[in-house]
Parts: sequence; structure tokens; C-alpha cells
Amino acid sequence: MFLTPAPTAGYRAESGQGKFDEGHIPGAVFLDLIRAASDTSTGLGFSLPPVAQLEGLIGSLGIGDDTEVVLYSTGHMMWATRAWWLFHYCGHANVRVLDGGFRAWRDAGLPISTEAIAPAARSFRAQANPDLFVDKDGVLAAIGDSATCTVNALSPDVYAGEGEFSYGRRGHITGSVNLHFDDLLDNGHFRDADALRTALDAKGLLAAPKVISYCGGGISATVDALACLLVGQSNVAVYDGSMAEWVRDESLPMETGS
Repeated sequence: MFLTPAPTAGYRAESGQGKFDEGHIPGAVFLDLIRAASDTSTGLGFSLPPVAQLEGLIGSLGIGDDTEVVLYSTGHMMWATRAWWLFHYCGHANVRVLDGGFRAWRDAGLPISTEAIAPAARSFRAQANPDLFVDKDGVLAAIGDSATCTVNALSPDVYAGEGEFSYGRRGHITGSVNLHFDDLLDNGHFRDADALRTALDAKGLLAAPKVISYCGGGISATVDALACLLVGQSNVAVYDGSMAEWVRDESLPMETGS
């Protein structure tokens, strides 16, 4: 999956199927986050689909309840962390993200295949945890709540409402702090645990009883969310609608500046 600027506001997601077909890790199958793993009826680009849809999708990829799963992306790591968050939401415990993604695999000189795999479907039964996602009402309720740290994972200029780019309204959700997802990465890899703790703690994410992470469409927010889990902050939710939904309602508060 890839993000490109849209003609009006926000970003447009493009499928990574073509890149996958050009070369992938042997035995890998393609997970379509844009359509198969989203509720396409919302008009938001990405939305959490019904649990039954995820169960069917995951099972169709040859994944059962106990299957070991490694997720990676040919583009930015955020796509793999979004997929990981969906598996996490479904209660699949044996799932990991390939640190560095396909680029690290390729750069290490490891084997690459163009063979298409058609896995035998398996039965997967989700044990969904609704606390891992939050809606706009939950985010609104968190404004001014000292027990919740709401974090914007977008770049500092978008967060501040500066420059040419915006999601339709400039700035960020009132009261939210900014921790750019790329500040948690180093050349496509997660930074080491000490560096992650330092970056997260500086924004109050480790001291807060609860963290809500958001971005433009619920994708890069999962980088911040997973980083929290990696260093022990377990009470984390992703605002699935993120800015794509928030900016639509003029009554929802936003502010500019850093």
C-alpha cells in the first residue's frame, strides 16, 4: 500500500498488489487493506470492518487461530502496523511485524519470489477487543480529561496547520500532542527500546493512564500505538476515523499551532 496526495485534501491510498507481484518474500500472500480489510461504505478511505468480514478475510489467507503470522509492507511500515493492529483487535496473539519491511529483506540479499500462492482457507474465530479502537465521541470525551493523552501521529507542519497541506480543516484535535510516526523509526526500523521510551515519555504517553492515537485515516496512528505497546504502555486505542472523519463535523473542536 502507498499514500499519494489527493487532488483536494488528504491522501489517496494506492494498492501494493503490483509491487507484491513484482517480488515478495517466498510463501507470502497479499493482504488488501484498502478493500478487503476495510468497511468501504463509510467514505473515509479506511474504516474498521465488521468482525465477520475480518474473520473471513483472515481465514481466506490460510490463517487459523494458532497460525504464526509475520506482516510486512513493500511501502512504509505503517501498512504492516495497521494490519497488525487489526489482527491484535481480533485477538490473534501469534502475529509480528517484520522490522524494516521488504526493503530490509531485499537489502539483506534474502530470496525473493514472484510465485503466486493460493493458500487453503482455514477457520479463524476472532475474539475482538473493542477497547483497541475509539470513535469520535470517545475522542471528544477525552478532551480535557487528564487521564487520557491523545496523540497526533502526523508531521509537525500538518499538526500545526502550516504549509499547503490539510485534511480540509487545518490543525489538530484540540488538546492533542504531536509525535510524528517517523520520529519513532530509523531507516524503516523501529528505534531501540530506550529511544522509543524517551520519545514517548517526552510527550506524556508513558505516564498517561490511557493513550488515544490518531492520524489522517487510522494508518500511521498504529505506528505510535504499537510503539507504546513495545515499551509497556498497554492501554492504547486508535481513533479509526481520525482526521478524515473529524474535519467533516464543523462542531468538533480543532486548534492550530505547535
